[in-house]
Formats: sequence, structure tokens, C-alpha cells
Amino acid sequence: MGTQAVLRTLPFAVMATVVVLDLLAGSSLGLLPLLTLGPAFAVTGGVRHTALTGLVALVLSVPLAYHDRLLGGPRTTVTLAAIVGVTAAAMLACRLRAEGERRLADVRLVAEAVQRALLHPVPRRAGDLRIALSYTSAAVDARIGGDLYDIARGPGGVRLIIGDVQGKGLDAVETAASVVGAFREAAYDEPALADVGRHLEDHLARQLGGEKFVTAVLAEVSENEIRLLNYGHPPPLLLTCDGRVHRLEPREEAPPLGLGALAPTGPEPYGSAFREGDQILFYTDGVCEGRDRGGDFYPLEDRAPHLLRARDPQEALDLLERDLVAHVGGPVPDDAAMLLVRRERP
Repeated sequence: MGTQAVLRTLPFAVMATVVVLDLLAGSSLGLLPLLTLGPAFAVTGGVRHTALTGLVALVLSVPLAYHDRLLGGPRTTVTLAAIVGVTAAAMLACRLRAEGERRLADVRLVAEAVQRALLHPVPRRAGDLRIALSYTSAAVDARIGGDLYDIARGPGGVRLIIGDVQGKGLDAVETAASVVGAFREAAYDEPALADVGRHLEDHLARQLGGEKFVTAVLAEVSENEIRLLNYGHPPPLLLTCDGRVHRLEPREEAPPLGLGALAPTGPEPYGSAFREGDQILFYTDGVCEGRDRGGDFYPLEDRAPHLLRARDPQEALDLLERDLVAHVGGPVPDDAAMLLVRRERP
């Protein structure tokens, strides 16, 4: 039985327990007023469910008062009034909660629309590459974050970026859009991936003045290979065609974009073979840091083989996104972006 079914059943189970105990113990314990617990517990449901619970409590109170020889007495009158009052208060609380949830949902939709409008739609095909995207907006107060992504063709192959701006809100989204714009400008012209990284570092130094930083991974996919630059971002996962999962970690840690003064030489490029049938998953920390109710992080490496179950990359990524939401047990607490690149037969 699911959580919602348990919550809907709980008020009636509580009232049934009160009736049974009262019948067994008689009027000596005075359990009749405890019928108000039914509508009180029903506050987790809807307005109609709460009203039904209050009606059942009223119906049960009459024969129970007769059994206890209290019918017509002041205790019964007070109990009936309490049931009506608690039911009305619970119904009001249900309605206010529902309205709040609708407003929050509307704000989240607007926030996602703003963020998607600022981020350029990525192509779903680029030569022998198929690309899938998943973006899940955070639910906490509908505070959108600065997750970013983009794909462009460059002199050496297909180039992409995925990153996360420090902070939340529209300021973070504006910074993300600025970084994406700078990436598009550099990705088409700069001869090497390291030059793209230096262009972004200079852009952030001019635009932000050290006030914000951006963790990011830059990648360039060429024939049978992928080259990477990691600026303090979670490492991508390589899924080979035989089902193995590898973390593509840099040899040395590098600071995020915007903190180039801490490492003037920048991150060292590194790479990996990327052949037909292989997939690479890029993601932000909202994915790997998603926790369940027990506090355990989402086991991304263990669940990544889900991506092999579907022939279509977008379908596979949607499956992984649903698995993440199921692990968290509801909306994710932080923005979670994933970018899946699959190499197929040309």
C-alpha cells in the first residue's frame, strides 16, 4: 500500500479503534471525544475526504453515545460540536494547502520557462552522435539555479559544455546565459579546447569580477575520441558498448571558471576513447547529490546501466531521470541537468 493510500485510510482506522475500545471498556474511560481524531488526521487529504471523515465521525458518535448512556447529555453535545469544528478547520487547512501547492507549481513552471528561454535548445543529432537532454528544476521555493549546457561545432569536432553557476535565482540564470553565449562565440572559432576554456575564463573575469564562479566540463568529440577540460565539476561517466562504466576524472583537480587566479595555467586536458556504441553522461551535482529519506546519495554509477535499456537516448535519459526522482522520493531539492551523448553508426 502506498503512502497516499495509508494516509487516506488512517482517519477511518483511528475512528474504528476508538469505537472498538469504547465498546470494550464502556463509558468509564470516556473515549467518545476521541472521535475528533478522525477529521484531525484527515487534514493530509483533500477537502472532500476530510468532509467525509467528519460525517462518519458524527454518524458514529450517536450510537456510541447511546451505548455509553450519554445521548442528550452535555458530553455528547460538546463532542458533536468539537467534531464539526475540527472538520471545518481541517477542510480550511486542506483548501489553503492545495492553493499553495498550485501557486508553487505555477511559479515553478514560470521559472523553468525563463531558464529554458535563456538556454539555447541543443541539437539532437550531430553527425554520428545522438544527444539527449534532461533538466529537472528544483522544487524548494521554486528557486531556479544556474545549470547550463550547450553544444556547438568547432574546428576539431563537436564541442559541448555543461556547468553549474554558484548561487540561485535570476542572477544565476543570467550568469549561466552569459557563459553559454561566451561558449558559443569561442567554440566556433578557437582552434583548441584549451583556448575555449581561456576565453570563458577571461569572459567571467570581465563580467563578474570574481563575484561568482562556475563549475563546468568542456568536451570536444572527434573521431573515436573525446577530449575534456574539467573546471571543478563532477566527472562525466563513460558507458562502453559492453556495459562497463568509467568515471572520466582529470589527473589533477582544477578550480572552477572565475577562479583562474588560483591556477593560472588552467586545467590539464585529458581524453578517452569514444567508439561506436559508447555513451557519455554529463551531469550537474543536483544528480549525484540527490538524497533519499535515509540521507543516502543517489548511486549514479550503479544506476547508469539503465541508459543501456532503451534504444533511443532520450528515452534512456528519461528513465534515469524518473529513477532519480523515485530515489529522492519527490521533487529534487536542487536543479539537476543531464546530457547524454551516444556514438552510433554513421
